[in-house]
Amino acid sequence: MQLVLLGAPGAGKGTQGEFLEKEFSLVRIATGDLLRAAMAEGTELGHQAKAYVSRGELVPDELVTELVKDRLQAPDTTQGFILDGFPRNVAQAQSLEDFLSASGRGTVTALYLEVDQEALLKRLTGRRVCPKCKASFHLTNRPPKQEGKCDACGSQLVQRPDDTEQVIRHRLEVYRRETEPVLDFYAARGQLKRVDGNGDLDEIFSRILKVLGAAKR
Repeated sequence: MQLVLLGAPGAGKGTQGEFLEKEFSLVRIATGDLLRAAMAEGTELGHQAKAYVSRGELVPDELVTELVKDRLQAPDTTQGFILDGFPRNVAQAQSLEDFLSASGRGTVTALYLEVDQEALLKRLTGRRVCPKCKASFHLTNRPPKQEGKCDACGSQLVQRPDDTEQVIRHRLEVYRRETEPVLDFYAARGQLKRVDGNGDLDEIFSRILKVLGAAKR
């Protein structure tokens, strides 16, 4: 099973990706984690990425694509994988298809989590993180046991600067402009599966399994 998780910021790709990872024993690949690991390990691609990040610039499509392709050549991905955060645009999607085709690995199934904008705003503005251990909480969906305190280490929880409403609305606009065309790309190829991403986390996961034709163990 080769999956691509698509959806706007706050759609729940990370959470559902973790569920899928455990359910099917697949490797989950998040581009943010890839970039951080490559920079920390000091690989050639990591050095190139760090140069952009240190200047406050976005890492170019070509470099992100090479990082993903390099990761997909690892032995643990041969039985399947889940891509979270990639592809972000049509160029990346086409590069991924070309790579898999050339490797004789077929195509991906693109899972699109559909969530209405107001729900996205509520999810993202309610998110709180621990600055010390990086644990994540939500004021409504996953509140801490003690208000404002991290369950794991007791530190004061904070709201990320990019989780304010003004910033979120901008992020959603960028997503609509740059990433939504990827849906048309996969739909035209018969690879897109839409899932209602509103509601309870377990309900959403059950819908994903149904779309994939799998029964929850």
